[in-house]
Amino acid sequence: MTTSTPARLARAEAPVSRRFVMSPELRRAVVLTGLTLLGLLIGLIGEYLIHVPALMWAGYVLAFLAGGIPAGREALHSLLKERKLDVDLLMVLAALGAASIGQAADGAILLFLFSLSNTLQDWAMGRTSSAIQALMNLNPEGATVRRDGVERWCQLGEIRIGDLLVVRPGERVAADARVVRGSTSVDESSITGESVPVDKAPGAALASGTVNLNGSVEAEVTRPAGESTLARLVALMEQAQTQKSRTESVTERWESPYALVVLLSVPLVYALLRYGFTLPVDQAWYRAMTFMVVASPCAVVISTPAVMLSAMAAAARAGVLFKSSAALDALAGVQTVAFDKTGTLTQAKMTVTRVVAADEGAALSLAAGLEGHSEHPIAQAVVTAARERGAAPEHVQDAQAVPGQGITALDSHGQRVWAGNVRLAGHEGASLSAQQEAALAALNAQGSSSVIVGRGRQVVGLMGVADALRPGIADALRDLRSSGIAHPVMLTGDRREVAQTVAADLGLTEFRAELLPEDKLRIIGELPGPVAMVGDGVNDAPALARADLGVAVASGTDVAIESADVVLMQNDLGKLAGAVRLARAARRTVITNLSFAFGVIVIVAPLAVAGQVPLPLGVVAHEGGTVFVVFMGLRLLRWRLT
Repeated sequence: MTTSTPARLARAEAPVSRRFVMSPELRRAVVLTGLTLLGLLIGLIGEYLIHVPALMWAGYVLAFLAGGIPAGREALHSLLKERKLDVDLLMVLAALGAASIGQAADGAILLFLFSLSNTLQDWAMGRTSSAIQALMNLNPEGATVRRDGVERWCQLGEIRIGDLLVVRPGERVAADARVVRGSTSVDESSITGESVPVDKAPGAALASGTVNLNGSVEAEVTRPAGESTLARLVALMEQAQTQKSRTESVTERWESPYALVVLLSVPLVYALLRYGFTLPVDQAWYRAMTFMVVASPCAVVISTPAVMLSAMAAAARAGVLFKSSAALDALAGVQTVAFDKTGTLTQAKMTVTRVVAADEGAALSLAAGLEGHSEHPIAQAVVTAARERGAAPEHVQDAQAVPGQGITALDSHGQRVWAGNVRLAGHEGASLSAQQEAALAALNAQGSSSVIVGRGRQVVGLMGVADALRPGIADALRDLRSSGIAHPVMLTGDRREVAQTVAADLGLTEFRAELLPEDKLRIIGELPGPVAMVGDGVNDAPALARADLGVAVASGTDVAIESADVVLMQNDLGKLAGAVRLARAARRTVITNLSFAFGVIVIVAPLAVAGQVPLPLGVVAHEGGTVFVVFMGLRLLRWRLT
């Protein structure tokens, strides 16, 4: 099978945004680590193989300079500018302490392993933070714009609301827009995580950063590039990396005091060994240096950010954006999820849910012919249903709206036809059959709006119109329960009958109806916590902000998105259960990492003081533990939310 050019272009672009590119800082770290290793090897050869002191010292000096100067610079910057001690200072002092007692090889080994550990951390954390750069790379430099009938190339900053974008196959959409001419399919995976191309026809929305696959389309710009979906996505990702979880904040706050305690403990350990246990000076000092290395909190400090950044990157790849690692941590503890109904559980779009008629096609044709003259949402739902079911609208004339009742007209034979509510049916002298009366009562009990269609005094059919549920929402809620959420609850301002019907369809046992925004706010505080609120509208914003965690769908209002802590870019609540599982896996990993990191310190530090752990082995335990917790966090990069 031959692959089309647009598909090849789109697939060729996709890996570019995900490929990890080595930054200049990481490249410099790799070079310095390599020089440290080279110096160590030269020093060991000069000391133990060919016994050339000059070569030995040349190698060790190179190792100390390449491995020690970067760490020393960072340590001095933290000490002088930020007024805090960090582990870099402890490592440099330990290496110098080893050299001071004739153990330059051990000091060089320490600096090499420390440098290697930092380089691996930089590489690992770069894997997670490169998501922002990948998103920024989705922005094209500009686009072809049609103004006053003339096509011209415009830079991204020159594109204005109302411009017509001409998007050809293989091109990225430069700004949020709405298709006005042409049809195509679009790859939205970079923005929403949706793996299947989405068909676009006139009236459909195009998100910036997505790839046009097939046909050429013209689309009217609805937002400038600086306020587009992609721009907001980049801003959310940048914000996410600056806000920290409670565990991260605690570990960062205690890093400097802990390092100070370790540093002050070194002379105490030395004095205890030298004067309490009468060890020689060199042995007491050597053990004190080993203790300083082992007790350093590198692994503790990196345990949490390595996990959180990896988890947030995995979630963003699937279209779930956490605004901070604190939000990720909060989701892990959520027990109750409150859902707004309209626009969240439902599509916020009226849909024909039931047709009761002897001839469904004829009833839909007549209804579509009448309702095509109205702009009412219920009328548009009837017209859409007729089109989707292949019923051509019947030609009518002299259509007139009857306020509060419906619409009347004349058919091609001059007979009066109508569509509306029970009052209009009564006004037209029509009576419903027993079956139609029962169907109408059932629709009213469910809270659905009803449309009665008639010709003269004969009722042709009866239709139920309601806000349809989102596709797959019932499965999404079942999956959410299986993820460990104990109390899903629906909050809505709709009538109780409507809420009861929707809740029954979704299998929800708890709902609250006829709520004002302030009622939602109050109920959020009454629900068993921690509580997450999922919504999309302006009226949901206070509840989103009040809840322990606010979750918004990307199709919602800007106010809701700004108020939320988590954004579902694909408007797919099925992702929420996967996000819960990811958040809880991240919390378990953090606990494992911290337990391991503190365990190494608690077990190995006393052994170092007792002389059972030589400096090189202490370095291996320390740096190995650091690398271990980093790679434990990196495992979450492979997590899938589905």
